[in-house]
Amino acid sequence: MGTIAPRQRKDESIGYTAQIRLKQGGSVVHTKAKTFDRKPAAQARIDKRERELAQPGALESAQREDPTLARAIERYIEDPKRDVGRTKKQVLGAISEAPIGQMKCSKVGSQEIVQFARSLDVKPQTAANYISHLAAVFNIARPAWGYPLDMQTMDDARKVMKRLGTTSKSAQRSRRPTLDELDLILSHFQGIRKRRPDSAPMAILTCFAIFSTRRLDEMLRIEWKDLDADESRILVRDLKHPGQKIGNDVWCDLVPEALRIVQAQPRLDDRIFPYGTDAVGMAFTRACQFLEIPDLHMHDLRHEGTSRLFEMGWNIPHVAAVTGHRSWTSLKRYTHIRQTGDKFANWKWLDVIAPRGQL
Repeated sequence: MGTIAPRQRKDESIGYTAQIRLKQGGSVVHTKAKTFDRKPAAQARIDKRERELAQPGALESAQREDPTLARAIERYIEDPKRDVGRTKKQVLGAISEAPIGQMKCSKVGSQEIVQFARSLDVKPQTAANYISHLAAVFNIARPAWGYPLDMQTMDDARKVMKRLGTTSKSAQRSRRPTLDELDLILSHFQGIRKRRPDSAPMAILTCFAIFSTRRLDEMLRIEWKDLDADESRILVRDLKHPGQKIGNDVWCDLVPEALRIVQAQPRLDDRIFPYGTDAVGMAFTRACQFLEIPDLHMHDLRHEGTSRLFEMGWNIPHVAAVTGHRSWTSLKRYTHIRQTGDKFANWKWLDVIAPRGQL
């Protein structure tokens, strides 16, 4: 089954190639070759591999495809039926370029995963995000493609990393903009829009983000055909969900202010807000930096809108109908909020961005 053949290298030294070929029914079912500096080393390799292949199930295991982890990640990203988000793609790309990415799938054990996470110069919450995205690859690699990535290995590694403090849950943000901060932001955006009429209507998008409680990418995907004005609701396609990103289309209620903003928009495109996610997100970030408004993210507007509904006395099921939460557990963090009325009652900016005469 094994043969040794001398090979002259470019530097004129002699190497010894140990080749193992296994046939079944006249066909080669397994072949493997490796070159050594010394003939005894090549023979030792053949003897060892022959003993390994003689074990029950060893041949079947050797026949399995065993690509690098980077290749498994690449296949995961390239799947046309999977819409991998920009952040997830960046994280998986970074993992591919790390030393662990160059390892064969069969060699990636819990120890290697833990070492990779500990090598990251990031906060434990961020490390947890890296491992979560990698776990998604592990979850389908063996059952879908036959790649030797063991989900139990990943589960073991996650338990260890949690105990070591290498990973941890992200802290829930509680930052909410004040009305004064929003006044500064919206005035700034209106000034830009006046100077550059072709720029994205950031004042409108900011207000809609609050009243609709939509995430930025969801907000910018909504099409006119997804609007049911009579029932005051929109169909949010591919609503974010831990276990189902594609095809998770959910009808979400629109509060009167959100519907008013939508109905005031011109029909320029199939989408109600035909703008790029990156451009809108960066515009909000730059505005806060320019205005020296600390620690405010555009995603905080969703938290603001959700908090407002609880302050108006809405219960969890009623709020969930707007936010799109399938599980009410995520909304329990808001149950400490006491009814205080509507922070945005008679808010001047609603008349500015959606004049009643436009409706």
